[in-house]
Amino acid sequence: MNTKRFAMDYLKVFVSFLVIHLTCLVNGDEHNHLYKSNEEVVLWMNTVGPYHNRQETYTYFSLPFCAGPKDSISHYHETLGEALQGVELIHSGLEMHFKEDISKVPFCQVNLDDNKLKAFIYAVRNHYWYQMYIDDLPIWGIVGELDETNNKYYIWTHKKFDIGFNDHHIVDVNLTSETKVELKVNTNIEFTYEMNWKESPIIYKDRFNKYLDPKFFQHRIHWFSIFNSFMMVIFLVGLVSMILLRTVRKDYARYSQDEEVDAMDKDLGDEYGWKQVHGDVFRPASYPMLFSAIIGCGHHITLVTLVVITFTIIGDLYTERGSLLGTSIFVYAVTSPVNGYFGGALYAKMGGRIWIRQMLLSAFLLPSLVCGMAFLINFIAIYYHASRAIPFGSMVAVACICVFVILPLTLVGTLLGRNLSGQPDYPCRVNAVPRPIPEKKWFMEPLIITMLGGILPFGSIFIEMYFIFTSFWAYKIYYVYGFMLLVVLILMVVTVCVTIVCTYFLLNAEDYRWQWTSFAAAASTAFYVYLYSFYYFMFKTKMYGLFQTAFYFGYMALFSIALGIMCGTVGYIGAHAFVRKIYTTVKID
Repeated sequence: MNTKRFAMDYLKVFVSFLVIHLTCLVNGDEHNHLYKSNEEVVLWMNTVGPYHNRQETYTYFSLPFCAGPKDSISHYHETLGEALQGVELIHSGLEMHFKEDISKVPFCQVNLDDNKLKAFIYAVRNHYWYQMYIDDLPIWGIVGELDETNNKYYIWTHKKFDIGFNDHHIVDVNLTSETKVELKVNTNIEFTYEMNWKESPIIYKDRFNKYLDPKFFQHRIHWFSIFNSFMMVIFLVGLVSMILLRTVRKDYARYSQDEEVDAMDKDLGDEYGWKQVHGDVFRPASYPMLFSAIIGCGHHITLVTLVVITFTIIGDLYTERGSLLGTSIFVYAVTSPVNGYFGGALYAKMGGRIWIRQMLLSAFLLPSLVCGMAFLINFIAIYYHASRAIPFGSMVAVACICVFVILPLTLVGTLLGRNLSGQPDYPCRVNAVPRPIPEKKWFMEPLIITMLGGILPFGSIFIEMYFIFTSFWAYKIYYVYGFMLLVVLILMVVTVCVTIVCTYFLLNAEDYRWQWTSFAAAASTAFYVYLYSFYYFMFKTKMYGLFQTAFYFGYMALFSIALGIMCGTVGYIGAHAFVRKIYTTVKID
């Protein structure tokens, strides 16, 4: 009772703190995107980098560009999501005011010595582009141009801004690069800019639509993939229904006949099938601490995925810098009790006693993988002096979230799970001595079942994987989160159906090791996704260099691990429900 009271009191305090914190955030928001005439408008310079390596970015002034004469700015607040994504906004120093046109005017000069010349030539040769922001609207420009016929390098020196406004809002920004100047040593290059304001019919809430690509994301093949996945769901649901309604019913009939036979005949008979392992089917899985921690983490990832996708559909999180990542971190931290509840309950049902160690493993399993991979890639980013290098302050912030938010909430969930759902309620007794597993055909081995189990779930999502990969690793903004939600739900249904079939075949071969097998069979979907990432890297991108390659395969490994844990948990939930159903229905002596 003391643990229950402690958990409930802690939860009430945290919820109260969360409500107060969110209220302060709402009341203290300064970024309302409203401007008065002649009010200052800030041009932020973000990053610069090679076009084919989207994640290999550097600060804008790492190239020998020059800033404007203005030094002070009004305000700027960087968020955790922006810092983790390598967003480094630096004031351009250019004077800009709302609705105030500026004719072509110089703002700085650069004298090209040998070092600056080499830096610009390298940037032009590698197709460097840069990104800027005005009122949170992104702008892209190219550094220069290579004339391959004469082998001459040129740089664009004039920035022409055409800005559209509607009432008090900025709704459209366009950049035109003009005035091409050849790069030569010991020459002065003058940089200029101009501003043209014009009234636009675009309303504020639709101003981000110009950055979306409906022809790409709403292509006919996208709809066809959804239809194809839906038909696969119908087929698999029919297959599972056939197993449940016909095959298992025949098993019930055979076992009912066997119950009428006396004990002597039963001992001399040739009984076989899933009923023979009723005394071992609910035996705790091997490595119960690790298994329960993974299952708890899988429940957590599944909930976070569904919640974040739903929030993005409702709130268009993709329109704000770092908001999607920041929301994901926030939702993951707040929903940590889910991890502790399901992991702690499962560990208690399996008879685990070292529950504190299990709770720590469950709380830090995914954060340690993410932080470990990010730490390794951060070394490479620091070596390259890339903007993707995570600042020390951001590392401390993430560590504090893990220690002071995720860990206590996981503890609360673990205490609730152990006390509310930690009692074993299996329909069959577990034998004291494990039953020997008979020899079976090679395709009934758990390893083969595991490798085959992920093929159909991967087939239901691989086309969507192409759109997701293209949006993250190329220059598309993914916005069809309704498609993503539908694909995730289809993936869950397909995974559950395939795992039930795999579990039935395994139990029918009198192999009761279904817990890890059901998890691995569903999680193997992630293995095929990671293999597909190799194909995408080699044939769909032009990435090069150590940093971009390490970034790509490192974070694709993290994505695949998280996907595998989610799919494995969904598969285990379906297999567990199936096993309980069949062993509850049949009469066990």
